[in-house]
Amino acid sequence: MKGLTFPAWQGPHYVTLAELLVRLGSFGLRLRWRVECDEKWDLTAELERRSAGAGMDTLTLLSLTTPGVQLIDAEACGFAGDVPAVVLTEVDSSSWDIRTADERVLSEFRNHYQGTSAL
Repeated sequence: MKGLTFPAWQGPHYVTLAELLVRLGSFGLRLRWRVECDEKWDLTAELERRSAGAGMDTLTLLSLTTPGVQLIDAEACGFAGDVPAVVLTEVDSSSWDIRTADERVLSEFRNHYQGTSAL
């Protein structure tokens, strides 16, 4: 997998996991998600519960992280079957790391978010 990183704060706007899921478009809709969070509270417990086994579909993950949910040190891994297709890592609420083998996904993030650099 290749990757990129960018600041989670784009000016005054914080980029949320929900926003990244929407930015994935149709690529993300076919994935099953597993989420791990270092920070523990009601929502993160629910995300981890739903991540067990086959994980959750994209729309379920989106419904749990909208609107404006900010996670700290969280990793969302989208699977196509048993293979990881994309990994979205929120690093201390300050940056996002995006890893995938799909260059179109990386290009979408690179073109949309300022301050991107290769991992």
